[in-house]
Amino acid sequence: MKKLALHWKILIGMLLGLIFGFIMLQVGGRAFTEDWIKPIGSIFVKLLKLIAIPLILASLIKGISDLKDISKFKNIGIRTIGIYIVTTVIAISIGLALVNIMQPGDGVSEETIAKLTETYSENSSVKAKIAEASKQKDSGPLQFLEDMVPDNAFSALSDNRLMLQVIFFAIFLGISLLLIGEKRAAPLKSFFDSLNDVVLKMVDLIMLTAPVAVFALLANVVVSSDDPDILFALLKYAGVVVLGLILMIVIYCIFVATFTKKNPLWFLKEISPAQLLAFSTSSSAATLPVTMERVEEHIGVDKEVSSFVLPVGATINMDGTSLYQAVAAVFIFQALGLDLTFSDQITIVLTALLASIGSAAVPGAGMVMLVIVLESVGLPPELLPIGLALIFAVDRPLDMCRTVVNVTGDATVSMMVAKSVGKLGEPKVKNWDDHYEEVK
Repeated sequence: MKKLALHWKILIGMLLGLIFGFIMLQVGGRAFTEDWIKPIGSIFVKLLKLIAIPLILASLIKGISDLKDISKFKNIGIRTIGIYIVTTVIAISIGLALVNIMQPGDGVSEETIAKLTETYSENSSVKAKIAEASKQKDSGPLQFLEDMVPDNAFSALSDNRLMLQVIFFAIFLGISLLLIGEKRAAPLKSFFDSLNDVVLKMVDLIMLTAPVAVFALLANVVVSSDDPDILFALLKYAGVVVLGLILMIVIYCIFVATFTKKNPLWFLKEISPAQLLAFSTSSSAATLPVTMERVEEHIGVDKEVSSFVLPVGATINMDGTSLYQAVAAVFIFQALGLDLTFSDQITIVLTALLASIGSAAVPGAGMVMLVIVLESVGLPPELLPIGLALIFAVDRPLDMCRTVVNVTGDATVSMMVAKSVGKLGEPKVKNWDDHYEEVK
């Protein structure tokens, strides 16, 4: 009997989680779910985050040291950043086009605005995002470059929020390994090769629990959801964001078919476990180990490319988030009865693009970036809490959706870059029990 594919197992787990969550919501089982179900999902996410930094370190150092030629790394780096910028601009443009055509903000009543403001404008999370954005905005133009360079490697390696610093250290170490010659580099290179294999095996083992974990994560999302009436009032806005995200997935499929000559449906099938985990966890960083495993083993992208493109993408490529910001910013202005000129909307494109790079390592980056975008087009400071309150109720489900697009974008770009440098080969799938006979 053929084994059920992983993505089907995860989908079944998600569906059961939604059903269980709705049942618990009806019978008042929120406390039970938070006490006994939520920890299972939290442990799963922690395990993924646990191996994210070791995987980036080992994979990136191995990938660079295998290049044998620094010019190859330069080619991969330039193409990666260039394609990421192009896809981000496309995402923002799609968002602006949809929100201007469909105008979801015009249908929001004053009563709804008042209710949302009362519910969320004093929310501690909203206030924290505004404070963080002010801090980001007040920093110098090159602050994000300064933040990329760690002053203590061990401190960077111990904090998942400092992913760009880990990437910088790994690249620096990998290039230095190349420059000392193959013979001298062999012992350290062998260590990182072995570490990479071990961490990928850990990914396989963690993924065995994925269906149960997504059940727990989705059940908790349902029981902790906000007032259904408020969610319904924001349905048109959420629908515009989701439509934009779906169109972005279509764009990725066109890129896959055009540039890599691969079947887009095959691509979506192979990357689907990473997409489903991105939806469940709302975190590109937590999903990174799974994205790397799917792209390398199931799609055929060489480690030399994936080890650089995917970690960088997880931190600076936020196509889904940038699209959401474009829609959210214009929606807020529409709902509050304020006008946005064409030049304001161009400012949104540029600010969202720069914010997606500069705010990459900030926790809850999407909302922080949105505050920066809103301030750049002149939303009065006293209206900022009201603006964020308008969209806060549906931010979590939309965060889940836009993370799927972020992860899909990373995988698409890794395929395009790999194809352009001749590093897109045949998939080589590994299973968790490949070497089990050796240790029985």
